[in-house]
Amino acid sequence: MAGTYTNLLYHIVFSTKERRQILKGNSVEQTYNYIGGIIRNEKGCLYSIGGMPEHIHLLLHIPPIISVSDMIKNIKGSSSKWIKNERHFNSWSGWQRGYGAFSVSKSSIKKVEEYITGQKEHHRQKTFKDEFIELLKKHDIEYDERYIWD
Repeated sequence: MAGTYTNLLYHIVFSTKERRQILKGNSVEQTYNYIGGIIRNEKGCLYSIGGMPEHIHLLLHIPPIISVSDMIKNIKGSSSKWIKNERHFNSWSGWQRGYGAFSVSKSSIKKVEEYITGQKEHHRQKTFKDEFIELLKKHDIEYDERYIWD
């Protein structure tokens, strides 16, 4: 082929360090906007962002010139530095080390967007730990629960 043709869509999930419940208040929207800027600077596209006080979900397109791990490293590193410098959340200690990255088909974008925007309703019945393990199972990802949480 003469060109490269991709549509690399991912549902990314990661939490605050030790799953601290600190993503609250007016700064959450600013943080989401800042993360969107990081993604745009990397030539990606943010479709949806949302979460709860201890974790965040992203639905994004990543260009083929950057790996998923590099994109997430940039998102987490840059946003953590910005949050700390701007003092947006009390006792900010950063994001957890790991993350979940799940591939998404174009036909599933709307469904994943609804899932992300419905986080508050979703978490009335399910903890973040239960949700994350459910995502791992849904995507047939092997795991050992002893090593998921730091």
